[in-house]
Amino acid sequence: MTGAFELSMIPAVLPEIMLILLAVLVLVLDLVYRDRENSALGWITAIGLLVAAGLGVAFSRPASEPVLLFGGMLRQDWLTFTFRLIFMVGAALTALVGTEKSGKHLGEYYLLLIISTLGMSLMASSANLIMLYLAIETTSIPLYILAGFKVTDQKSVEAGIKYLLFGAMTSAVMLYGFSLLWGFSGTTSLYELADALKAGSAPPVLMGGLALLVLVGFGFKVSAAPLHFWAPDVYEGAPTPVAGFLSTASKAAGFAVLARVLLAVFPDSLPFWTVVIAVLATVSMILGNVLALVQRNIKRLLAYSSIAQAGYILVGVAAGNELGVTGVVYYLASYLVTNLAAFGIVWLVGRQVGSDDLDAYAGLGKRNPAVALAMLLALLSLGGVPPLSGFFGKLLVFGAAVQAGQFWLAFVGVITSVIGLYYYLTVMKIMYRPGTDEQPLPMTPAWRTALLACVAGMIFLGVAFAPWYGWATAAAGSLF
Repeated sequence: MTGAFELSMIPAVLPEIMLILLAVLVLVLDLVYRDRENSALGWITAIGLLVAAGLGVAFSRPASEPVLLFGGMLRQDWLTFTFRLIFMVGAALTALVGTEKSGKHLGEYYLLLIISTLGMSLMASSANLIMLYLAIETTSIPLYILAGFKVTDQKSVEAGIKYLLFGAMTSAVMLYGFSLLWGFSGTTSLYELADALKAGSAPPVLMGGLALLVLVGFGFKVSAAPLHFWAPDVYEGAPTPVAGFLSTASKAAGFAVLARVLLAVFPDSLPFWTVVIAVLATVSMILGNVLALVQRNIKRLLAYSSIAQAGYILVGVAAGNELGVTGVVYYLASYLVTNLAAFGIVWLVGRQVGSDDLDAYAGLGKRNPAVALAMLLALLSLGGVPPLSGFFGKLLVFGAAVQAGQFWLAFVGVITSVIGLYYYLTVMKIMYRPGTDEQPLPMTPAWRTALLACVAGMIFLGVAFAPWYGWATAAAGSLF
């Protein structure tokens, strides 16, 4: 339906409405209880996000055919439904990881987290260039603030400024591409652009140039090389839970719109943009893994790992087929729980030891065997070791590349995965060597809950493969 507003549209956007109400609730509670310990805000935020996700599962399930809502601004389909769950679960886990007994500006912290999640949900459902740009900015602006949230920490302030400057630059280039798309087609609807551009007899060179302009913004969002340069500094300086959120949910939002826009707007340029994406994937996989080898800071190591992981996910996009998009969705769900677990442990160790250097993890296996085991599982999943979820994510995207005849791309992916295993194994070796500090690590109930959920997710997505694969296939099918 593309007409005026009707009450029947409310269930489709019920999760977004709940996010707005949750943001208001958090803001009011923070104002009322500002002078008291407000650790409950983390629990309220996490529970509220999970309730919103549950209401979405109950009342916002898409029909068999995609539906356009609110004048064609939003699209209700399985891709929207699936990514919405990824964003909200990721935000809920992030809220739990960062929960402290007390702290300054926690209300603002959780408010910004919720607003950014709202923007991501709108990104995944946008069916119009104007709506898409507004959703991207709604996502990005809170993240710029969150990256520099620790105003007394020079590195955090530097991270916020760098993220803002690079984000503004790439956003401007992407917006210029959007304006040219509208100028040549006369429409801003994603699902009318392809026909309008074809009717206007736009030359292939022009279409390729427009695709490149749009890819600049999306490439920055997913931290794909050569638009990756912000990630290591921002991840290192940002609060650790925020860095985890940036590397997972924010990246997932970028891939959601990347797949939708390329397949909806540029279907006739498929041979061109699949080659461009394949090149970006190759550079990201090689550069991310090679530079991670020499890192001595765990957050910078995970940042370069994140660039490499973006390359693996881009392999699925480059395939340009349904199996590729299925692999992208599955991989992002796996990466969400895996990387949030890793960053959660980095937060715990960094808070206790006061350092993010790799040597700070010496003796972790003795100080807290359960935490060390969780980190071990996360690193093995990132490396693609079966039967953890990361293995099946890589299997799907590499299989899609083979199905599309891109054997060389799958080969590069396999070789760079082996390189990645080397530095993941290096971290594991450090964790189980003797350390100078053998005091146990204090864990908050919220942090423990988040870690258990992440570990369960890694194991469940790897062992019980079928249920989530079915959802990922439905999400991919809505684009073809």
